[in-house]
Amino acid sequence: MARRTKSRLSDKYQRGGSLLEFTFIAAFFFMMLVGIVAAGNLFFTHNALVESTRRGARYAAMQAASSPAGTVRTTAAGTCDSTGPRLTAINYYTIYGNDAGTGPNLLNLQPANICVEYSNFGVNQGSVSVSVTNFNYNFVIPGLSRVISMPANRSTAAGENAGVIP
Repeated sequence: MARRTKSRLSDKYQRGGSLLEFTFIAAFFFMMLVGIVAAGNLFFTHNALVESTRRGARYAAMQAASSPAGTVRTTAAGTCDSTGPRLTAINYYTIYGNDAGTGPNLLNLQPANICVEYSNFGVNQGSVSVSVTNFNYNFVIPGLSRVISMPANRSTAAGENAGVIP
């Protein structure tokens, strides 16, 4: 019995050790978990931006860049088109996935973020590029918030029918 009593006395100084260890490990674990989820959301946003530019470029390759349809068009290097007859539809298709401009806007893109550039674009010639520029991502982890300026995503498609219906 004396031995058992002595054991209980030494355990008295050990109380709460497990709780303290769990607190430190759990806090670290949950911060890592939140960080992984936030990084996954950043990766999803990047992939969604890339996909939206691809979708917009493929759609723009089949739309008229000038009036009448099929007329060769080139925009100045590094400048966005602002007068194309189907520019609004291209912006909507890039943002929403349809030319009506309806549906969810998961990334909160705006038409001002979309840039359409033509290079010798016409029927079966040249190319059209669609890019997303000046997009800011809000990276949020409890205690750490940053605004990340995403790099410009650009997709280029070769000229197809350029709005001409055979």
